[in-house]
Amino acid sequence: MTDSSEWTGPVGTAWAREWRRTDRSFGALTDRLLDPAAIGGFARALDIGCGAGELVERLAAAHPRARVTGLDISAELLAVARARCAHLPNARFAECDAAQWQAASGEALDLLVSRHGVMFFADPPGAFAHLRAQCAPGATLRFSCFRARADNAWAGALDAALALPPSAAAPDAPGPFAFAERDRVAGILGAAGWTEVAFEPLDYAMIAGEGEGAVEEALSYFQRIGPAARALREMPADGRPAALDRLRGMIAAHHRASQVTMPAAAWIVTARAP
Repeated sequence: MTDSSEWTGPVGTAWAREWRRTDRSFGALTDRLLDPAAIGGFARALDIGCGAGELVERLAAAHPRARVTGLDISAELLAVARARCAHLPNARFAECDAAQWQAASGEALDLLVSRHGVMFFADPPGAFAHLRAQCAPGATLRFSCFRARADNAWAGALDAALALPPSAAAPDAPGPFAFAERDRVAGILGAAGWTEVAFEPLDYAMIAGEGEGAVEEALSYFQRIGPAARALREMPADGRPAALDRLRGMIAAHHRASQVTMPAAAWIVTARAP
């Protein structure tokens, strides 16, 4: 289970400090998600779970006449997003749960995007129905989410290195892999009134470290954010040195040509508002 504590307070601060490395880790995914041919033209866009603002920055820069709004529940990440987009007058941000956000009168959306930000809704059908109600007819919804945990070698490698037990959470509980099952996601979107739902599988290399000190950079990255960081925080202090040694060994095994890369698997999902 993942809750708001994953993105706020000290943890949110850690995510905010690591935004450059996080953006890099999603590089290939982001390029495909924001494919201009798939997105098309738009006047008003919303980024759900915008984090440090990369999608907002890229969309606002490429579409200077459009208004692009980023939503997130993390004040720490939004501070980064606002700073990096300060030069873009058409970019704006709000600290808000997307399931409660309201478009202003006469400003219905024609594009919704999200990079791995929609798997954490407590009530996915309700959230997507609410978001559809903020859209103009024919609006595009385009988001990414992880496919099955078994398809994401990075997750299994971290679990093995840290000797983590299998998760006791229900497979559809909010969290990184909540949208892994294609049929479930299609059912959620259909129940929320979205049409023309399509799925594109994308395999990509998640970059965790780069350059001369790639292994140590990746080790630092995993200790600061994500499931490994949480596991290490919750681990008894006397168990951490051995866990870190195993983690370093796993990272070294994925070090090739000045990069630490780990296989990741995602869906890119597209749908339309009727």
